[in-house]
Amino acid sequence: MAVAMAPRVLPLPRQHSFNPPTVLNPFVHPGRLSAGDKLRTVLQGIILLPLRAICITFILLLAWLSASIATSCQPGRGFLPLEGWRRRMIKTALSSLTRTAYFVMGFQVKVKGKVASLSEAPIFVAAPHSSFFDAIICALTGMPSIVSRAENLSTPIFGTILRSLQPVAVSRQDPDSRKNTVAEITRRALSKGQWPQILIFPEGTCTNRTCLITFKQGAFVPRVPVQPVLLRYPNKLDTVTWTWQGYSFKELCIMTLCQIFTRLEVEFLPVHVPTEEEKNDPVLFANRVRQTMANALNVPVTDHTFEDCRLMISAGQLTLPMEAGLVEFTKISKKLNLKWNHVREQLDTFAAIASASKGGRIGIEEFAEYLKLPISDVLKELFLLFDRNGDGTIDFREYVIGLSILCNSANTEETIRMAFKLFDMDDDGTITENEFASIIQSALGLPELDVSVLFKEIDADETGKLSYEEFKNFALKHPEYASLFTTYIDLQRHQLGMFEEHDTEPLKGKHSPVRSTTLVSEVTPLARNKVCPEGSEEDSSSTSDKKDD
Repeated sequence: MAVAMAPRVLPLPRQHSFNPPTVLNPFVHPGRLSAGDKLRTVLQGIILLPLRAICITFILLLAWLSASIATSCQPGRGFLPLEGWRRRMIKTALSSLTRTAYFVMGFQVKVKGKVASLSEAPIFVAAPHSSFFDAIICALTGMPSIVSRAENLSTPIFGTILRSLQPVAVSRQDPDSRKNTVAEITRRALSKGQWPQILIFPEGTCTNRTCLITFKQGAFVPRVPVQPVLLRYPNKLDTVTWTWQGYSFKELCIMTLCQIFTRLEVEFLPVHVPTEEEKNDPVLFANRVRQTMANALNVPVTDHTFEDCRLMISAGQLTLPMEAGLVEFTKISKKLNLKWNHVREQLDTFAAIASASKGGRIGIEEFAEYLKLPISDVLKELFLLFDRNGDGTIDFREYVIGLSILCNSANTEETIRMAFKLFDMDDDGTITENEFASIIQSALGLPELDVSVLFKEIDADETGKLSYEEFKNFALKHPEYASLFTTYIDLQRHQLGMFEEHDTEPLKGKHSPVRSTTLVSEVTPLARNKVCPEGSEEDSSSTSDKKDD
């Protein structure tokens, strides 16, 4: 007898935490000079550029000399804080020279708020970090220690000046560097005044100031008060923004030196004293400080991090739009327990699928071609589960989330074994092409479907039969099929439950339930009973690929 098909299960509501970010790419600055701006810059630069370059070179040499004197025969070689005349020399000489340099470059600096003392706030947190010109904060706060890349310390002249500030050096190549950096920041912040204040840019990389990205926890782990510092560049012509895609360091320096003046606003917000709850949760502490700063700046917050920059560069190398790699990695990695290398591998697969499309997105045609399956109702449903915003395409962010929530969670050893038993109708431990075709045709509702190409791809040893290992290896490399398998298995369970509820006769071939011919061709009860034996507890605890994400 015929049994009604299980009702279609529509995708469940999406979690708001996985919604696309408000700002799609905070790491680019695409603005280019107009013809008028170029002409004006050239005319002004003829006079301003050489004069300013000479003056800045002279100031830089004086700063280098002052730093060299202050650090000569330095006791402790950076492990002990500078004291006495050394510290006073750094604080007065370098601070004055830095202010002079900015004045010579044409910066009009406007300061708002009051700078907190060491006892009030051992740490300054500045944002948004968008340029090397942000270093003006050092001069305004008495030349505090900063967190800097270790590579900067070896730069000629500038490296000597930087070392005089006794920075906390961080190396992105050292796996233990982040832990050591946080430990050093904590040690200095809790030194009760022995070390100077610390200036930290908690975003950890430069952005275009359209938002505040995720704050790193280093400034908030010590559980001490911090003073937020805001940076604004209210200029009609932006010659300071230094991002991963946009103007180079040299271009920005030349363009800025060619401007008559450049406006810069620095605002010191009230000191944020952490609550007990914030002291016990650095992430909460960082997020609340970030939100306070975002409100004052009137910009949104996003969960982008430096890891997104790495993925963005990788996407560009794969000829994808660089925006394709921006997935708010830290947030989804924590929620979905993903590692960076794994997501990077998924980017390679995504690029291979999207290579035939334009704009670095996957359409239903590319999706079907990758799975070597025709476009069917079942495949459309799977595609819609990936397509989170319903625009008819899948971007890399949707692909990563879809694989993790819909496929990887369903692609377990248990599911693979269950699917293998479903295909192995004669229970001989292998799957023939006819057995494979029967189930795939049934699952997709396409009784005339030719699956020979897909079967040959799975049949690695070309024996004409699939072993469990071949089937498993293919399933693990192509987790998208797991969703199709689990959906089909769930429908089989539903049919068996309906049959057992309405038919008290023993199972016989002529009474075997079949799905509606529009979706599934007849499947023998042997395969169905092997997957869902009568009385099995699995009948009431089926695994669904449409879990709420």
